[in-house]
Amino acid sequence: MGMSALAGSSRVGEALAWETSIVRDPEMARSGRCACGGVRFTTSLPLRPVVNCHCDRCRRITGHFMAATGCDPTGLYLDADRTLRWYEADPGVWYGFCGDCGSTLFWRADGVPDWISIAAGTLDPPTGLVTDSAWWTTTASDYHRLDPSLENYDREPGSSAER
Repeated sequence: MGMSALAGSSRVGEALAWETSIVRDPEMARSGRCACGGVRFTTSLPLRPVVNCHCDRCRRITGHFMAATGCDPTGLYLDADRTLRWYEADPGVWYGFCGDCGSTLFWRADGVPDWISIAAGTLDPPTGLVTDSAWWTTTASDYHRLDPSLENYDREPGSSAER
């Protein structure tokens, strides 16, 4: 499937739909991968600043918190995806991970089709990114000290959902 843009999937294990007419912008390109290299990707759109998500799901999936950036999925290209698996944590909420090494790579939701989050630690440095906020801070684990220099939110800004 190489150099294609991620468009989405509706079921775990189902082949992803692909769009190949997207042109990469080399000025915005960032690359990343899982620990074993079974999943490798590049991006061609601007990435948002990193957000630390402390919701219960992200904390349990990652073992700490999800530090994520992201972009429109049309700007995410899977250069290798043989080990990419998707876990549906809640109906319509998906975490992408490597089936071999276990690296958490992506987060997406069916209700937000124009967004895919990318685990910031999977990007190859230098990323040029900065962390600007923390979400779901009231559910951060008791061992963790929140960074007071970040914008800290009890929930995801604009969200009324419980996680």
